[in-house]
Amino acid sequence: MRIAHIITRLILGGAQENTLLNCLDLRERYGDDVLLITGPGLGPEGSLEDRARRAGLPLRVISQLRRAIHPTRDWLSYRDICAALREFKPQVVHTHSGKAGLLGRRAAWTLRVPAVVHTIHGAPFHRFQGRGARMFFQACERYAAHRCHRLISVADAMTEQMVAANIAERNKFVTVYSGMEIDPFLSAHSLRNATRAELGLAPDDVVVGKIARFFRLKGHDDFLKAAKLILRDHPRAKFVLVGDGVLRPHLERQLEEQGLCDAFRLTGLVDPQRIPALLAATDVVVHTSLREGLARVLPQALLVGRPVVSYDIDGAREVVIDGKTGFLASARDVSRVANCVSKLLSDAGLRQQLAAAGQRLCREMFPVQLMTDAIRRIYEQILEVPAHARGE
Repeated sequence: MRIAHIITRLILGGAQENTLLNCLDLRERYGDDVLLITGPGLGPEGSLEDRARRAGLPLRVISQLRRAIHPTRDWLSYRDICAALREFKPQVVHTHSGKAGLLGRRAAWTLRVPAVVHTIHGAPFHRFQGRGARMFFQACERYAAHRCHRLISVADAMTEQMVAANIAERNKFVTVYSGMEIDPFLSAHSLRNATRAELGLAPDDVVVGKIARFFRLKGHDDFLKAAKLILRDHPRAKFVLVGDGVLRPHLERQLEEQGLCDAFRLTGLVDPQRIPALLAATDVVVHTSLREGLARVLPQALLVGRPVVSYDIDGAREVVIDGKTGFLASARDVSRVANCVSKLLSDAGLRQQLAAAGQRLCREMFPVQLMTDAIRRIYEQILEVPAHARGE
């Protein structure tokens, strides 16, 4: 097949890694002709563009395509996306993220691309927005939903949110979990001691990790509050923050003001291939994000063999089974997060029990090959339906 994927930016992030792995797997295992169209990877969150190029993936960077709304840039981006699609002549256009999802679906539908698909990695509207902004983004999603043949959710929770907001009928959605290369995570424990030494951690330290961009709604302030409570029960506990972003100066000030610098390690941006080793260096992984589709760090931690404590938001409960693979807390319930982490740090047997169950679950759900096979079947199903029956 000739398949064009379109995403707003190729930063270091879950949606971006999902998209890149899908493109590479379609080329390598199916022999498909794949083009990835993206905006520039600007800002402090890093970029996957070099990795895409090293792998030989054809990449078209639309210089005007940005996350923020800007009428002039958005029109120029739409024009350039249309030009790229006319030149490439895809059978399938598969879009990701809010801006690229809207512009890409409109362009593909206008050009009568035979199969148009969109993946919902996380709803672009949420309860932390003002009412006007939320209604605007819902209207955009309804418009775009009528200009594609299928909507892929990375978790059942995404479908529920979209149906509740009347974005599209339930039968237009299908869940495909966000695949990854699982073997590096399954074999990561052997890297534990060396990685701890690199981070200045002692072999007998109990270590709590968090992996997320330093960005609004990722819950770093809540993590710091939980850390202070955990340190009351475990004074020698250490905390590792993996990531970077616009909030890093704020977090560094918070650590200094609260006297937490000695307990924390900040790794900054890391190559995604380093994530298994960093997870192996921890004993418990915490996810206090307030908004997420299904955070990749949850199955990644469980694949490594680390129990997870997560806010019960969006798709988290589809892998963090409370009391079986980890613990869930209501959003902003910092006390429960701290209590659950302290309980796990005090009981190595419980950590092993929950992590083993999580590892069994995730190795069945998250291989990249399962994701690619499911997505390609969706393409095939759409293309087999006559154009008039697809609503074109």
